[in-house]
Amino acid sequence: MAQSKIAVVTGGGTGVGKSSALALMKAGWDVVLAGRRKEPLEAVAKEGAGSGRKAIAVQTDVADPDSVKALFAEVEKTFGRLDLLFNNAGIGAPGVDLDELPFEKWKSVVDINLTGSFLCAQQAFRIMKTQSPRGGRIINNGSISAHAPRPNSIAYTSTKHAITGLTKTISLDGRKYDIACGQIDIGNAETDLARRMADGVRQADGSVRVEPLMDPQHVADAIVFMAGLPLASNVQFLTIMATKMPFVGRG
Repeated sequence: MAQSKIAVVTGGGTGVGKSSALALMKAGWDVVLAGRRKEPLEAVAKEGAGSGRKAIAVQTDVADPDSVKALFAEVEKTFGRLDLLFNNAGIGAPGVDLDELPFEKWKSVVDINLTGSFLCAQQAFRIMKTQSPRGGRIINNGSISAHAPRPNSIAYTSTKHAITGLTKTISLDGRKYDIACGQIDIGNAETDLARRMADGVRQADGSVRVEPLMDPQHVADAIVFMAGLPLASNVQFLTIMATKMPFVGRG
């Protein structure tokens, strides 16, 4: 009997994290759902129960090193190994001129989006390089903002550009341990974070335009594809977006 594949999905209670966790379970993965609110995580675990796979909910603050250590200790205790980390947890900040952004808002975005991704990757890396069979995969959520900013998005865009550096470095440092690392850059999935696009958002030229959205299930399908590759192959960067979103072009 083939050994079960174990995944950790941060921000697993809503949006892309929820869709990806359910898709992974449907594809045969056991999933550890991590997030700040226990109730949505437990609801996702219950929804995925029909797949026949195991899912556990672990309340986690990815910005807190002790909370992250406790999450991965629970992974080791429950499953004994880890095959995939989807570093998905993230937040934004108010859309104001950068000179008006409070330091506390900046720090919160950096702590969750960047430091949180590092802390989770660090713990996953530790498990993956010493387990048997050795290795695993880390997928970081970079976002379209890893390529280009929206107006008044200094904190979010800075952290997402930094995620690209995190991805490249993990990919390099993981080679000798059979740890693959890739990045998915998502544009306009219909989640709570992006739903405002349907009401119109500010563009680079100062105008306000409605932007098309895509089904987050399409993102989840991409995650399942990336996750299912043998460790000898890696999707280094994958951009998935609503086809008609104003990303490619001059604005």
